[in-house]
Amino acid sequence: MIFVDTVYQRVLALANKEQRGYITPQEFNLFAHQAQMEIFEQYFYDLDKWFKQHGNHTTYADMVTNIEQKISYFKRWDIDFSAVVGNLGDIRLAQNPQQEEIYRLLSVRVSSRAGEPLYIAEDVQVGEEAFLYQSSALARSTITRPTYWKRENLGDIMIRIEPAPLISTPFDPAIDGVVRISYIKTPTIPRWGYVVDQLGNALFDGSNSVDFELHSSDETELVYKILMLSGIAIQRDDITSAGQTLEKQQVQQEKQ
Repeated sequence: MIFVDTVYQRVLALANKEQRGYITPQEFNLFAHQAQMEIFEQYFYDLDKWFKQHGNHTTYADMVTNIEQKISYFKRWDIDFSAVVGNLGDIRLAQNPQQEEIYRLLSVRVSSRAGEPLYIAEDVQVGEEAFLYQSSALARSTITRPTYWKRENLGDIMIRIEPAPLISTPFDPAIDGVVRISYIKTPTIPRWGYVVDQLGNALFDGSNSVDFELHSSDETELVYKILMLSGIAIQRDDITSAGQTLEKQQVQQEKQ
């Protein structure tokens, strides 16, 4: 976790250096979310890159291990989705019990009815591949070898499980099947909350704030990214340039 007020104060200090400008709370909150998502999504590109290189036996210097530790904070394992399964085996992922936005599915485990074992469902591509699976006597989905495919419905991501588990309306845990989903959640949107005093100054309000969910080692890069984005918004090339320079220095240091 990275404290949102710490990041904001650092951004202001760098922006105000040599009278460069002021970043409003509204601007900061907008760019904070974008910067956090850029760093978060970069985890997966970096992980793929380092997987293709030989690692080492020193845990603290093994980049694959370090990146996986950062991602592990966002992983959720075996969350019970049984109560939100439709009668055709459809699940609207936005209705997940923890009310988190799902960034990437890891696994889907299904039992067709209460008391039966959970089986890992195979991910198949929607359309022709799903049709071929269901039309083949050998590859067809079964209770012990379920499949699922993803589709989009009016902006919502949904999955359909084949064969559909038994689900009653309302849900009855005594007889109904079970669906457990593991996934990587999207970081919560950060917010620097504030109140305005009699002089019109914005004062930090911790009760109305949301901290960054990134690993603490990413704080410096986060500050530089927000600084760079802020400079673009207020049309100050010097702030943008400062953010870019500091970020490049940070990246070069990490590569050494």
